[in-house]
Amino acid sequence: MRYLTALECAMERYSDALWALLVPPTRNRAEVVGILRRECDNRALILDRQRTLVPNTFVIELPADAHRQLAASSAQVTQHLAAQVRRHAAEQGYTFAGPIAVHLAPVHSADIDRFRIGSRITPA
Repeated sequence: MRYLTALECAMERYSDALWALLVPPTRNRAEVVGILRRECDNRALILDRQRTLVPNTFVIELPADAHRQLAASSAQVTQHLAAQVRRHAAEQGYTFAGPIAVHLAPVHSADIDRFRIGSRITPA
């Protein structure tokens, strides 16, 4: 019985390693999108029964090294994140005060490990 248990554990480790190689992890991207969605949900202002106003300007503060790595593709990243916010707002029936803007900003202090997200309502 021990032999079968050991064999099963070994097969599980091998299959997990194979899946890790075949399917790249997208946890960080999904985590950022989830936080942007939560910012909309948590900072929503109910104006009346049909209108709920949510933040439309988001600043993602990154460590200087991570910002440097994303500098070449920052336009695509910010456009993708803005599209995800728009989609979430459409699903929830939210309203924006102006166009959606996502900015990547470097932070040179040591108090940020990965990233920090701030949001605000900016009128058009």
